[in-house]
Amino acid sequence: MVAMKSRISLLILALVLVFTLTACGPKSSGNIVEGKVNVVTTFYPIYEFTREIGGDDINAINLLPVGVEPHDWTPRSQDIVNTSKAQLFLYNGAGLEGWVPNFLKGLDSSSKVEAVEVSKGVDLIMTDEDDGHDHGGSGEENHHEDDADHNSHSSGDSLHTDPHTWVSPKSAIIMARNINESLQSVDPEHKDGYEERYNKLAERLQALDSKFEQELTKLPNHKIVVSHQAFAYLARDYKLEQHAIMGLSPDAEPRGQDLVNLAKMVKEEKIQYIFFEELVSDKLAKTLAAEAGVSTMVLNPVEGLTTEQEKNGDNYFTLMEKNLQNLIMALQ
Repeated sequence: MVAMKSRISLLILALVLVFTLTACGPKSSGNIVEGKVNVVTTFYPIYEFTREIGGDDINAINLLPVGVEPHDWTPRSQDIVNTSKAQLFLYNGAGLEGWVPNFLKGLDSSSKVEAVEVSKGVDLIMTDEDDGHDHGGSGEENHHEDDADHNSHSSGDSLHTDPHTWVSPKSAIIMARNINESLQSVDPEHKDGYEERYNKLAERLQALDSKFEQELTKLPNHKIVVSHQAFAYLARDYKLEQHAIMGLSPDAEPRGQDLVNLAKMVKEEKIQYIFFEELVSDKLAKTLAAEAGVSTMVLNPVEGLTTEQEKNGDNYFTLMEKNLQNLIMALQ
């Protein structure tokens, strides 16, 4: 009996610890501000573009905390409360946020928030890679029944949508336009300000796009080996060839034979660098690099900022510029 009570006490203590750790986990940035247009975004690139276009006319709240990788993240109860009170909810779509359909169903019944899929209009890339995290999004089509083409990612069992749209400046331009139109829709009073700031952002994105085209097309090599299959849009738009250790999710496990084949290809093609990213483990990238006798380098999918990057004032543009410089170095 004493042993039974002891086990029960330990179980209760373990449960208390779990709930305490959950309650103290990373929180989203910001809270609802009365009298402002409150915009909730799901992760960093959308948040940055929204703040640039919205300026002082909005209060932007980003759900994904700094230093957290978005693929396996799920919202907290406070995120539902904040979004219920907001005027606009901006999410990437294309299957990135598999939790969105249930999240929207969980909002307060009196909520007037407008939900917008920011990747709408991007020419989506289909892949037979399945990361097991519902990137194919079996539920998101319910929110866009008038757009069958955009939601073709949910129509088949063998193909899944690559959700990493923002990694290409060409797609980012479309996403910024969608954000601008959404802000004007919920707050027409500040339409001119949104339009002016959007035009400035679009010019910067177009300049970045032109720079990627000019710099990458003149390089002798075009094959890149990355840890996480996050660069298909970048590869398509700037004529690169992506080979990934893992699938759409950075924690998907590769098969041993895949690593052997990749190492062989790296040696045969005389590839000098294996790319990894900061928000996930670089263990497999370093393992492959050691096997192939090459070096590693960062290629950032810009899914979020690390704490250090936030302190340094990094943003989408500085990270993409670093990506370009690293690509130039790797593809010489």
